[in-house]
Amino acid sequence: MSKSFDVVVIGGGPGGYIAAIRAAQLGMSVACIDEWKNEKGGPAPGGTCTNVGCIPSKALLQSSEHFEHASHGMAEHGVDIKGVKLNLAQMMGRKDSVVKQNNDGILYLFKKNKVSFFHGRGSFVSADAQGYQIAVSGASAETLTAKHVVIATGSIPRELPGAPFDEKQILSNTGALAIDAVPKRLGVIGAGVIGLEMGSVWRRLGSEVTILEAMPVFLGAVDETVAKEAHKLFLKQGLAIEMGVKIGAIKNGKEVSVEYVDTQGKEHKALFDKLIISIGRIPNTIGLSPEAVGLKLDERGFIAVDDQCRATLPNVWAVGDVVRGPMLAHKAEEEGVAVAERIAGQHGHVNFGTIPWVIYTSPEIAWVGRTEQQLKADGVAYKSGSFPFLANGRARALGDTSGLVKFLADAKTDEILGVHIVGPMASELISEAVVAMEFRASAEDIARICHAHPTLSEATKEAALAVDKRALNF
Repeated sequence: MSKSFDVVVIGGGPGGYIAAIRAAQLGMSVACIDEWKNEKGGPAPGGTCTNVGCIPSKALLQSSEHFEHASHGMAEHGVDIKGVKLNLAQMMGRKDSVVKQNNDGILYLFKKNKVSFFHGRGSFVSADAQGYQIAVSGASAETLTAKHVVIATGSIPRELPGAPFDEKQILSNTGALAIDAVPKRLGVIGAGVIGLEMGSVWRRLGSEVTILEAMPVFLGAVDETVAKEAHKLFLKQGLAIEMGVKIGAIKNGKEVSVEYVDTQGKEHKALFDKLIISIGRIPNTIGLSPEAVGLKLDERGFIAVDDQCRATLPNVWAVGDVVRGPMLAHKAEEEGVAVAERIAGQHGHVNFGTIPWVIYTSPEIAWVGRTEQQLKADGVAYKSGSFPFLANGRARALGDTSGLVKFLADAKTDEILGVHIVGPMASELISEAVVAMEFRASAEDIARICHAHPTLSEATKEAALAVDKRALNF
């Protein structure tokens, strides 16, 4: 017999589980369906982010940074360490433990908020006056009936034609997080977020890392000043980055060979022990059966939605990576909350213009709003100001003075149009800029706010002062 709910959420990643919890908080009966499994076959909600994305990658980034500091960075602090050894199994075990804590935390939150959880894959079956019938295929078959359906099925890594993932030598983000021995030669195709983060992890642990990128400009979506600074710092660290290459044949044998042509037209053949392919992600609608109810996908395979996340069928919604917009966990969460509130008759809010972006390399890169090149292309008159961490007292004390903070403000109104950071703790510093832009603050507003001394956040204040050419410490 079918079980009926006000809301059924298909997918338990950041968009899905947050939508389910918020809907339950608003008094609705809610079910969430998720098929992720742990190594024992049990439920592992949290989606790509928790299981093979944001959470495990940050765990490895932190562990690998500790290893590098212990190996090379502590002597200047008066801490002499000799005989540093890598215990990769322990490092991976810690990463897995962090993931499990997040999985278990989500299951606890479902229980606390009275969200019914179903472990399996959710598929549309039919629709009638009672609502939508959703089949759950898993350890036990179930059929659910929902007045409203929220699709939050996420995305999957894009394969390179002719080089399918085997997760042993040709790796997606999943395999890149589970390598059992440090490869001597690691290749990475794609100099985006995943490529740079995973390349950084394995370089710190001892791999010779070569990153091959088809685009001619490094981090083209990032403000040009920040991208150039980051590129210089990554090269200094030992990452080999080749831009504007054309990838040819990839052969997978005892080692992986990659043929490519550089910007000068010269042909190369590189040999790697492991190859990570990180050329983007595509929406995941595998097994969803949208055709069963006439649900429309767009030309790129995303669930077609309007600016309120409404799909093309009544009472069907979609959020996160499976719809248009940036593939970011926090964007999915915001959409999940907004959809739950819209179902309840409230006015959910998502401002795409103030969604922050972060690359968790060392140094970190973070930004919100428009870049200088976007403002130029749009013909917007603007002012800019920047401040280097080299002149920041806390950064000097930390021993990490790489990078800068850059502000862009409207030339007439001084409203902040974009903030761009490369440097220590950029992921935390960017939040001040997000708050400021959400409230349409001016650069002068930030410049007039007292920032604690000594803190990295003073670089933010100084960059805001620099917009008016009155930085105090540089």
